[in-house]
Amino acid sequence: MSSKLAGKSALVTGAGSGIGLAVAQRFAAEGARVYFADINHGAAAAAASDAAGGTSTALAMDISDEASVAAAYATIAAEGPLDIVVANAGVQLFGQDARVGDLDLEVWEKTVAINQRGAFLTLKHAVRAMAGLGGSIICTGSPTAVVACGQTFTAYSSSKAGVHGLARVVAADYAGEGIRVNTVVPGYTETPLVRTIAADPVSRAGLVDSTMLGRAGTAADVEGIMVFLASDDSAYATGGLFTVDGGLTAL
Repeated sequence: MSSKLAGKSALVTGAGSGIGLAVAQRFAAEGARVYFADINHGAAAAAASDAAGGTSTALAMDISDEASVAAAYATIAAEGPLDIVVANAGVQLFGQDARVGDLDLEVWEKTVAINQRGAFLTLKHAVRAMAGLGGSIICTGSPTAVVACGQTFTAYSSSKAGVHGLARVVAADYAGEGIRVNTVVPGYTETPLVRTIAADPVSRAGLVDSTMLGRAGTAADVEGIMVFLASDDSAYATGGLFTVDGGLTAL
């Protein structure tokens, strides 16, 4: 394993499972000091304890609650500067998200509170932590914010489109301060978040057949682009969308 992130400090939200877990552990293997943040502190602690490489710390963090977000960043600030933030945590309410005419307001508000408000709060405190130092912020987006993907996810798609837009605006506003902001767009990636689709052979086959590479993605497929965007190798990249979707959005 290389050491592309040696000497850097990184916060990864949603690090207790799925893509966040894989990315946080890969960052640690690349030599970074990694803060594994998750609303489920037990999951974050288990993930951090399994990480090899750099120093790993578990943090309880509810991204929809500003007090919780601020407290997590304060803990990090007490230990040193922060170079990398991966705003990854999110929710997709399968079986509840629906066409707009059928969508319950409660489902809409919960999805937006976690995905869009959560990204806003994560980035708000990230740029404050990076003030005067620069750094790299990476948001996890979604193909559903770009194309329909054959599914009805009104709240989820809208919230992720908001994340894409937020990342572009923050990239423009903070470029002069040396803070880069990019969005990674994983395709159909088999993680706990999409277990409902994975359990439905018809839905799963439809998504797999829609990718050029003809297979489902894994959390490990997303690690490389995250390391690239977190490292100095991507020093000239900001405001971009980086798709890791097997060609899903290109068809």
